[in-house]
Parts: sequence; structure tokens; C-alpha cells
Amino acid sequence: MGPEPLWTGYRHREIDAAGWMTFWRLDPREQSFALTDWVGVPDRPGHRLWSRAATPAGVRAAWQTSAATVSLEIRAELDIYSLIAPVDFLVDGVLHARRPVEAGEQRITVELPPGPVRLEIWLPQAGAIGVRAVLFDGEAEPQPPVGPRWIAYGSSITQCTGAFGPSETWPALVAREHGWDLIALGFAGECHLDPIAARTIRDTPARLISLCLGINIYGGETFSGRTLPGQVESFLATVRDGHPHTPIVVITPLQAPNVEGKPNALGLTLDDVRACVELGARALGDPELQLIDGRTVLSIEEAQALYVDDLHPGPEGYRLIGERLAPLLTLPL
Repeated sequence: MGPEPLWTGYRHREIDAAGWMTFWRLDPREQSFALTDWVGVPDRPGHRLWSRAATPAGVRAAWQTSAATVSLEIRAELDIYSLIAPVDFLVDGVLHARRPVEAGEQRITVELPPGPVRLEIWLPQAGAIGVRAVLFDGEAEPQPPVGPRWIAYGSSITQCTGAFGPSETWPALVAREHGWDLIALGFAGECHLDPIAARTIRDTPARLISLCLGINIYGGETFSGRTLPGQVESFLATVRDGHPHTPIVVITPLQAPNVEGKPNALGLTLDDVRACVELGARALGDPELQLIDGRTVLSIEEAQALYVDDLHPGPEGYRLIGERLAPLLTLPL
């Protein structure tokens, strides 16, 4: 066995009898009904939220090592989108190897350059993933996370299942550029201002918090024009209770060329949702809260060229989002 990794980016770790670890980005112990009441009912939002929470987007570990090889014991199952993302191995901050992950149990071995080097392993941002061991054929010293912590909450566009790999989601790219300790709370289809998400952010120490709000609410018809501003205000108030002076950045939905101007079943267009999110955010009168209009992140023309469907960027789109948001997401001096 190798040295015990210092995995980071998760809320709760569960280990089964065979030693397989599941990294939960929300803690299922804090909401006991979530894993039982809706099992077998895959169209219920709560069930999907917890399957997303068990996907280790942004979960990673680092070592200082002079070993010649590293091996990762990993187990994977397809998520409900029939996806399993790869594993990324970074050496001294640069992508060294990207390895596909197949369904089932497997050992992935990667040769390393002459050391000592800093190795990071980023776990897949899509798929039902378990990890059992990280093995080295030489010395390896686990390294704690470094840099100020940033929490990024959002939808599939924050989980970035379609990115090239887990180290190239837009939150990962921003965090790596700034040297931040990322907590990635992107939940595909499940950014619905759930209280468990608000409490998790409230109770997790952070120097910066960003919240991409609205696209799932539009598509899922979660709230009306009457209820959405209040829900945003309530969510932000809960977050602020645990972070009295932490900068909070609220990002409204990015451009969605084939959806813009189309009312959902509750009569809200995406622009209506943007306005409601902004209204709820401004209701706090919070001087440490910043708003970013998502329409300014990508132009309509860029979205048309880079999206793989009506809503989701492809890998190059996620890279561009990271480039655009990196200078806007900053810590106070």
C-alpha cells in the first residue's frame, strides 16, 4: 500500500467493507431520506441530486514523489448520462497523463518522470466512482491542499461533464491558474437552491464563493417569477450566515442560443430568470456580493460555435469560460 492520500474537494468519505471509497460532495448523513425515499424513481430531483453528489468532480490528491510509477485502483459505473470521465495525472502543475476509465474495477498505472516531482491525481468529473488505493514504487509524501479555498456551486455547466478531463473543467482551470483550493459543487441538472447545498457552503470555510444560478431552475421549472427572487435571497442569506465577510459572486445563466426568448411552463424566459436571480441577490443589500451577467461570459456567436447542444459547452467552451471568468473571480488584497 502507498501512503494514505490527502484527498480534498469532498464533504464526506464513505468506505465499504472491501475498502472502496466514495467521495460525497454533499453529506448524505445530513439528509437521511435522500438515499431511501426516492430510490427507483430516477425522475425525482432528490434522487438525481444524490447521484451527482457521489460523483467526485474536483476531488483530487497530491504527493511529492521520486517514484517511477504510480497506480490507482479505481471502480466505475456509468452515470445516468452513460458517462465516465477520465482520470488526470498532473506533474508539477502540468497535465502529464490522461487515462480513460472503464466500467468495473481496474488498476491504472502511469510512468512518472525522474523526481522528485509534485504529482496530482484528479478523479473523474462524471460517473459513479470508487477509489481503493494509490500505489507507488518509490517514496511518496502526501501533500495537503494549498492556497485559499474557493467554493464553486452550480449546474452541469459547473460540473463540466463534457470537459476534456477533470483538471480542465472551468472551475479546475480557474483554481489552477490562481493556486486555489477548489471545492467544486457543480451538480448536473440539480442546481435548484437546495437547502442542503446552502448549508454545506455555509459550514465549509472558504475565502471566495461563486454561485452560478438559474439555468436548471429555468429548465426544471422549479420556481416562478413570484418565488424565485425570495429563494435566491434565502439561499444567499444561509450562505452568508457562515461567511460574514467572504466575497460572494453570483453568476446568472450563460447564453443559450436556441432557448433564449422561449418561456418555460411557468412563463419565464431565461432573461426573466436572470432578472429574478439579480433581484434576489440585490435584496440582501450585501456590499461584498458581486453580480456577473452570464450573457457577458460568452457571446451568442461563441455559444453557437462551442456548444454541443442547446445548453452545454464542449471542451473548448469550458476552456474559454475559464479564461473569461479567471480575471473576474479574485480575492481581496
